[in-house]
Amino acid sequence: MSRTDLPSPARIVFLDRESLPTETVLRSPDFPHAFVAFERSAPDEVAERIADADIVITNKVPVRAEAIAGADRLRLIAVSATGTDMVDLKACAAHGIVVSNVRDYACTTVPEHTFALIFALRRSLLAYHQSVRGGRWQTASQFCFLDHPIGDLAGSTIGIIGGGALGGAVGDIARALGMTVLFAGRKGATPAEGKVAFEEVLARGDVITLHVPLTPETRGMIGAPEFALMARHPILINTARGGLVDETALGAALASGQIAGAGFDVASAEPPPADHPLMALLDHPNFILTPHVAWASRDGAQALADQTIDNIEAFHAGAPRNVVGG
Repeated sequence: MSRTDLPSPARIVFLDRESLPTETVLRSPDFPHAFVAFERSAPDEVAERIADADIVITNKVPVRAEAIAGADRLRLIAVSATGTDMVDLKACAAHGIVVSNVRDYACTTVPEHTFALIFALRRSLLAYHQSVRGGRWQTASQFCFLDHPIGDLAGSTIGIIGGGALGGAVGDIARALGMTVLFAGRKGATPAEGKVAFEEVLARGDVITLHVPLTPETRGMIGAPEFALMARHPILINTARGGLVDETALGAALASGQIAGAGFDVASAEPPPADHPLMALLDHPNFILTPHVAWASRDGAQALADQTIDNIEAFHAGAPRNVVGG
């Protein structure tokens, strides 16, 4: 049996259906199959649940080498997300298992969430809301009060780390708002044409926003040395992956004023435990944490679900698409 040949019916196992909004429609693949959907799967349940699967769908549930080794029938892992760091790609390659992911589905929802965080921080919306809630407006001597800084985006500079579809869409919005857009080159490398050295982007940006995958090369790419380069005291946005930023260093940078604020939609552990470094920042007036929902607009989630099934159908037809290498 070749890698793309499947029995009929094929057994499809979805490890974390609960990761999609309840209103998202997951259509049935157009070939004979048996479909088993678990709402959630603990790491120690994965091996048993995929042991007789031909196709596995996972969003964030890790599929590691030991589970892969026991899944003799497994031919495809369809990741219902863009990032594939939860799958052992080398083990998949060794066992002839194809891995596909979902791409470019979030080119509206993630950039819009990115700018929601940017607007909220640049205009101190949460700080003003909390002040009003605390009675500050009622005691003001004028018709308004100006306790918190307000900055326009027009005329400011945004540094975008990650030049893919999401970074490009963020750049398009930024230009429409009158911002100067800088795309960062790879850290530690001479920038390609049209890009600016990584360190220069950190130094010149009023806003720094991350749109790169989590890889061994990008893990911890923003830490204390990088915060020290941020001469314009920017706001830092991360709607990409937890682990890109040293979260302890982030807290220190906020406390010292090295950065003016931070908006994160991701954490290095999800859900974050009570003692996670980001949880300690929730009372900071210039820090916003949302629960990894930048991707999850109604349209974005539906596009993700549709493309996941598209990938499975393409594999069944013998023409795998969106294949991720090991």
